Amino acid sequence: MKWPGGKRDLLNHLLPLIPKQYDRFVEPFVGGGALFFALQPSRAILADTNSDLMNCYLQVRDRPSEVIAHLEIMKNTESDYYSIRSRVCICPFEQAARLIYLMELSFNGIHRVNLKGEFNVPYGHKTHLKPCDPSRIKEASAALATAELVVGDFKDTVASAGRGDVVYFDPPYTVAHSNNGFVKYNAKIFSWDDQRRLAALARLLSERGCHVIVSNADHESIRALYEGTFTIHLLSRPSRISASAAHRRPVTECVFHTLGPSTC
Repeated sequence: MKWPGGKRDLLNHLLPLIPKQYDRFVEPFVGGGALFFALQPSRAILADTNSDLMNCYLQVRDRPSEVIAHLEIMKNTESDYYSIRSRVCICPFEQAARLIYLMELSFNGIHRVNLKGEFNVPYGHKTHLKPCDPSRIKEASAALATAELVVGDFKDTVASAGRGDVVYFDPPYTVAHSNNGFVKYNAKIFSWDDQRRLAALARLLSERGCHVIVSNADHESIRALYEGTFTIHLLSRPSRISASAAHRRPVTECVFHTLGPSTC
């Protein structure tokens, strides 16, 4: 799925940082899972605080046929979209089908909820798209087959990570840092204290022998958190957040990378 802050555009930079041999792949902010699905590791721990997203992965992994069956009866029309958007689903695999449907057909593929936690992105008028692609769901199910799926805080997710594991952190962060100020942005979702906690944990995991990679904002306050232990890579990618393509501009991000003591 397309997900806010997704790393599909940066895979050609991220994949070379992954060692050829490792034990487990651990991703506490999985989002759309671009790096995981590109790697398709035999052992993985995937987590996010978004329970709706993690339920979707769980249902696609364990009950792909039921998810497909529900998606196949969902039509791509404006009236159906708003009807499905307003629906409260009790069945877990119907919830998964609803999320896939909304992410496929919403305006610009954006995932956004209001203060009540309700999905509120308007219809994208992409009438050529089919909400259900059985082959993609089956491929995702196969890739997720051996993955451990978790809803929870990033610290808890990496509690068992150790020597030989790859840990990839991709926390929520802004892309227009010079315009709106980094520290204030996303404070309710991921605060500055969370950023400091994450950096300290990344250093600890490196000392433990993990191969640690962190995607984060290109901002001096963030770079200062990772100085010393981590190598910094400055990357540029096109922004996909703006509603108008004419207003989307290249943005820079940082990737902090350490091999850990086992492979230095």
